[in-house]
Order: sequence, then structure tokens, then C-alpha cells
Amino acid sequence: MTPAATPVAEWHDVDAETFRTRILPSGRPAVLRGLAAGWPAVNAGRTSAAALAQYLLSMYSGVPVPLFEASAQAEGRFFYDETLTGFNFKSGRAPLGEVIGRLMELLDAPQPPTLYSGSVSIPIYLPGFSAVHPPPALIGAHAPLESIWIGNRTFVAPHFDASENIACVVGGRRRFTVFPMEQVANLYIGPLDHTPAGQPISLVDIRRPDLERFPRYAAALAHAETAELLPGDAIYIPALWWHAVEGLEPFNVLVNYWWQDVPEFCEPPMHSLLHCLLSVKGLPAAQRARWQALFDYLIFQPGAALDHLPPERRGLFGDLTADAAGRIRAALLERLTRGK
Repeated sequence: MTPAATPVAEWHDVDAETFRTRILPSGRPAVLRGLAAGWPAVNAGRTSAAALAQYLLSMYSGVPVPLFEASAQAEGRFFYDETLTGFNFKSGRAPLGEVIGRLMELLDAPQPPTLYSGSVSIPIYLPGFSAVHPPPALIGAHAPLESIWIGNRTFVAPHFDASENIACVVGGRRRFTVFPMEQVANLYIGPLDHTPAGQPISLVDIRRPDLERFPRYAAALAHAETAELLPGDAIYIPALWWHAVEGLEPFNVLVNYWWQDVPEFCEPPMHSLLHCLLSVKGLPAAQRARWQALFDYLIFQPGAALDHLPPERRGLFGDLTADAAGRIRAALLERLTRGK
């Protein structure tokens, strides 16, 4: 039997100042109890699953929503097939009324198939929702990506996002299990370029971990934190923290907000990772170590690199501005185009 994870730190009555000065600087997940407790959708969900379903449908635009379906044998887990070349679910689109109607029919089924409308864009599919449920003030002036997730007892494997994230439980209950990125080697990542939903996932079923097949997961579990959220509760997940999400009721609804704390001219770091696969990974070990030292100095050290040079002589390695980003992008494109 594996040990229980540590509870995620809990906060109550969090305001924007507390979030900005205490929670964000910690760089750690935080449960925000009652953050969305006053939402009309949460109140509808407290009445019944059917009341919440009707409330959401009253705002529906009519555009078919993304739908993921898995058999009862999947036990809610969206995952690969046995060969890691395919998946154990099918995806498509359907009217939200049809999806919710099926979920209502399955409320009392002992072993239902898994239905999930995931990463549904609120402005596109529920355009009136944000006027009644504005993004949390904690996010500040950022314009977040707003999504809603609707399904039954689903299990989303540990994965990470490149954005900051606040997720609010509207209906049902959700269990979150989070891991710091430092545990990546102990989470047994699946194929990076063939993923169930765009992000790499852990191959470990953390509900029933097979420690004979994945022995290093025991080390990751020692650093895991978990939280169970009720309607109106929220969780803050910092960018690049691994997290698994499990729906615990026959009807679960979650709204989340992703945002970036970097200027728009910055490129996604995954681009650099792909470039490093092309340019660094194949080098002899001694050369990789030397490049690592250079990267550590120019990119990863906490202080300013090249601080012995006047700012105007640091060139592309000086402060990153929109103009500098444009020049770096142009230099990179030139080198990629000519192949050297």
C-alpha cells in the first residue's frame, strides 16, 4: 500500500493582494476555499445535477462541443492503448444538450462509460457565462483563457501546463494530485509527440501505482500533494507543476483560467526544447556538459549574465524587449532557413 500524499496548503477568503504577495511568490499550489462560492452556477449545482445542467444549457451557443468517450473498462482514465500507438478513447463533437442528456441518463448507472467535454472554450460555447461569472480578481489585468470541463467520473493522468492556472469546481467534487517538476524523472513520461490531449502525461496510474513496473514513482509520491475540492472551491496550480485531476461524482463541472505572466512577444519554451533536441541532444557527452554550463550562465542563473558589460553592449543577451525579441526571432529564422 502506498503512503498518502501531503495535503495542498489551504487558504480562505483570499483577496488579490494576498494572492499577489504571498501565494504567487511561493511558487506552490494552493487551495482557495470558497473562491467561487457565490457563483450562480455553483448555487444551481448545489440544488441538483439537473439544475446545473439546465443552467449551463440556458447559455449554450449551439456550436457542437468537443467530446471524449471511453468504455466502462477504462474506469474513467483517458490513456493510451497497450501499444502506446493509439488511445483507449474516441473523440469527436456533439451538441452540448446531447452530451448533458447522456450524462443525466447515466447518473445512477453502476459502471457507466466515461463521457467528457474537456477544454470547452467558454466565450465560444457559453458566451453569456463570463458576464455572470467573471474571472477571479486574483488574476489581475491578465486576459485569461477561460474553459469549462463537463463529465462524469473521469481521471486525467498527471500532466503539466505551461500557463498559470486557477481551476474552480462548479458542480460535483474533484481530487487534484500535484507534483513539482523536479520529480519529472520519477513520473515515467509517455511519448512527447503522441499525447492524449497535447501535453505529455505520466504512464503511472496514480490511483493504483504499479511500483514493480514504475519503482521510481515511490520517490515522486513522497513529494506529491493532494486536495479534494467541493463546489465553490478553487485551486491555484503554478505553471509546469504536474497535476492529475479526478472527477468523483456522476456529474462534475469545472471552470479554469489559464494565463501567462510573461510579455506576449515571448515564445513558448517548448520551441526551445524542440530546438535543443535538434542541436544539443546528439552532441558528445563532454560537449553537452560544456553547453550546459553556458546555458546555466546565460539563461538559468538567478543573477544577470554579462553584468560586467555596459547594458548597451550586451546585444541580444541584454534585457528582453519587444524589439530584442524581434531581432532574436529574425536571427533564429535565418539560421534555421539556411540549416546552420
